[in-house]
Amino acid sequence: MEFTARLNRIKESLTIGMAKKARELKAEGKDIISLSLGEPDFDTPNHVKEAAIQAIHLGKTKYTPVGGIPELKKAICAKFSRDYDLDITPQEVMVSTGAKQCIMNAILSLVDHNDEVIIPLPYWVSYSEMVAFAGGKSVFIPAKFEDGFALDIDAMERSINEKTKVILFSSPSNPAGSSLSLEQLKQIANLVKKHPQVTIISDEIYEHINFEGVHTSISQFKEIKNQLIVINGVSKGFAMTGWRIGYMVGPQSIIAACDKLQGQFTSGANSIAQWAAVEAINGDMKPSIEMVSTFKKRRDMMVNLLREIPGIETDVPKGAFYLFPRVSSFYGKKLGQTIINNSLDFCDYILNEALVSIVPGIAFGMDDHIRISYASSEEELKEAISRIKKALT
Repeated sequence: MEFTARLNRIKESLTIGMAKKARELKAEGKDIISLSLGEPDFDTPNHVKEAAIQAIHLGKTKYTPVGGIPELKKAICAKFSRDYDLDITPQEVMVSTGAKQCIMNAILSLVDHNDEVIIPLPYWVSYSEMVAFAGGKSVFIPAKFEDGFALDIDAMERSINEKTKVILFSSPSNPAGSSLSLEQLKQIANLVKKHPQVTIISDEIYEHINFEGVHTSISQFKEIKNQLIVINGVSKGFAMTGWRIGYMVGPQSIIAACDKLQGQFTSGANSIAQWAAVEAINGDMKPSIEMVSTFKKRRDMMVNLLREIPGIETDVPKGAFYLFPRVSSFYGKKLGQTIINNSLDFCDYILNEALVSIVPGIAFGMDDHIRISYASSEEELKEAISRIKKALT
């Protein structure tokens, strides 16, 4: 078979690729610890599961409206009013099969061939591939580890031209766990006001996994409401990854465009999962708060353990459940029988030697780094770092 040019423009996700390698080794009987996927190791809260069971008993198993059931849209509107004092109508809300589909819908609706999308480094692995699939070009804004991956607003401004259609970022960030400050978000808002052809896509899926107090959303800058799409969902903050519910909030025009697109691809998201999401958004936040407290303890433990390994440098992330340490001090050196030239070599060596699966930083645009997920038990994390330390020293 001959495949299309659009398929050949994209690569397999390295996060999924590393997880696949880990599963293959595990199938061979190897004792693999996987720290590659971004999935909370907590169970979905009981009150959310009960809402799904109740929906099944009530027969809520039919097709749903393409853009989401009215009850879920209403819950999302109430959330934005409650959390950000922002008046949102159901016509400004779209529900999809995960936040990833929301972003893809928006990119395919806004980005055409040779259009440009500005993406600050480091970026989530799928952003640039989505842009490539749409035929667009990713323009990356550099960031420095020493600055806590702070946004270079001057570089962003210099990158905007007549081809620029979208600025795309996540905060808290996957992979670095860094968060954009109120001042940085204000600078972005002021910048796009000067360029009415530019739309911001703000990925806030890690909103609830925040260790520095209340999440700061760019949606609070109401003057850019017509140039802003906010992406969110229930996977991370409510341990509902497998339920596959994401949503976007934006101008009615982009919601209508995405509804048209999704109507031809997947139609409405899973009906039972949508009813569960209603309860997650409206219901008790105590399980999520307890989960975040555990993640914070793990973060502190992992930072301390990694800092004991000579050659690894790590910061203290403000959110999400990842570390993005710098490991370039090992590049050009021989470890065992392996010469480490880049982050891919480093991660392959750690997988084969230490039996720990992590993700190369090149997947996120910064080859000097690796991503480690600490969404695993404390015992597994301690054992994984012990193995890594042994393999590197």
